[in-house]
Amino acid sequence: MNQATSHRPWRIAAAVVLIGLGLVLAPSLAVLAFLAGATLTASMPLLTAAALIVLAAVAWTLTWTAGRLAFPARRRLTAAVLALALTAAAGAAAATTLFRPLDIDLPAGTPAGEYWDLPTGSRIAYDHVPAAGEARNQTVVRLHGGPGTPGDGPDDLDRALAASGFDVYVYDQAGSGRSERLDPADYTVARQVADLEAIRGEIGADRLVLIGGSWGGTLAAAYAAAHPDHVDRLVFTSPGALWAPEWEGQDEGDLWDRLTPEQNREMTEFESSGGVRLLTWSLLMEDNPAAARALIPDAEIDAVFARLLSIVGSATSCEPGGAIDIPDAVPGFYANQLIAADQLRTPDPRPALAGLDAPALVLRGECDYKRWEITREYRDAIPGAELVYFEGAGHSIETDRPDLYIDTVTAFLTGAELPLPAYTGDADPAA
Repeated sequence: MNQATSHRPWRIAAAVVLIGLGLVLAPSLAVLAFLAGATLTASMPLLTAAALIVLAAVAWTLTWTAGRLAFPARRRLTAAVLALALTAAAGAAAATTLFRPLDIDLPAGTPAGEYWDLPTGSRIAYDHVPAAGEARNQTVVRLHGGPGTPGDGPDDLDRALAASGFDVYVYDQAGSGRSERLDPADYTVARQVADLEAIRGEIGADRLVLIGGSWGGTLAAAYAAAHPDHVDRLVFTSPGALWAPEWEGQDEGDLWDRLTPEQNREMTEFESSGGVRLLTWSLLMEDNPAAARALIPDAEIDAVFARLLSIVGSATSCEPGGAIDIPDAVPGFYANQLIAADQLRTPDPRPALAGLDAPALVLRGECDYKRWEITREYRDAIPGAELVYFEGAGHSIETDRPDLYIDTVTAFLTGAELPLPAYTGDADPAA
């Protein structure tokens, strides 16, 4: 028996090992090539091509070597067939996992209203509730929270203010609701402030009454710091952090901490249903949001966001897990994530707010998940600002105490006596 024949079993074993290694190593390196390439480009065709080329090259190299060991006369054909088979299998797997859209529907959404095409480049959807009866020549602009989570258009507060003589505008911030989505790089606090200033120009109002809820309060403060001469009055409802860098790395209060076990279970089940597609998307979001958006476009990820909000929505109230109405408006996930990240790079608005002469009202609910110090800072940062505390209300005061909320905001804007006394203490009233 010659030497080649005597070593044939060992050659076959080594070939099997190499082929097995190829089955593991080739897809792994292809995934790494896909993710590494995403730091340079957002093109899914280019990233996919790069991954398949790496996959085929590694598979061909290992199987060619395996063929040389075990089947010298047919090694090239064996390598080509195995590499082609592995590449085809990986492509099929990617098509049915990574590139298969999630099985989820968008909320119904609110009917299309009117639009502003702003000089900033934003196309903004809005609703106008004109003043009824004797007009006050004061313009109210509502700023929704999130970022990226608009309401369903005009509500009872808007109609009550219009009945009191105010001209009221409600708009969907860029990247959310009915407004057009932006490129990921354009989701900044500065862009939202610029949009609001452009909206003031579209309305033709010299000064605005701003009512901001949650993140909308943060936006109202940023606008007032940038354009103090164009602010008439300010209402901050359950506002977010006045200056996010101050809270970086600290516990500022998290909605997710208030979830019930049932909500946590539902969240886990929903997130796991996204499989490879959502996992890859989350990795892309870390390095290149534009690539993440190319993988999962706005409509699909907004549907995911809407589903998450429907699960956790009740955590904003004093009774987490209870029933709560969720707006039909389509939320904007990329706006939510990228504006929130940009907040950590914004300048401190407090020095400018210290010289603001516009009256300000800060509203806080007893069960607000945000830290008390965040709310109190608005009162302390703006000269003459008043803080009103609502018992039996959570982060969404207008949901938990709607009548009292409307009466309080209306009284403040019309100069009437507030139905609740202002809270002047430094300690959390709920403590």
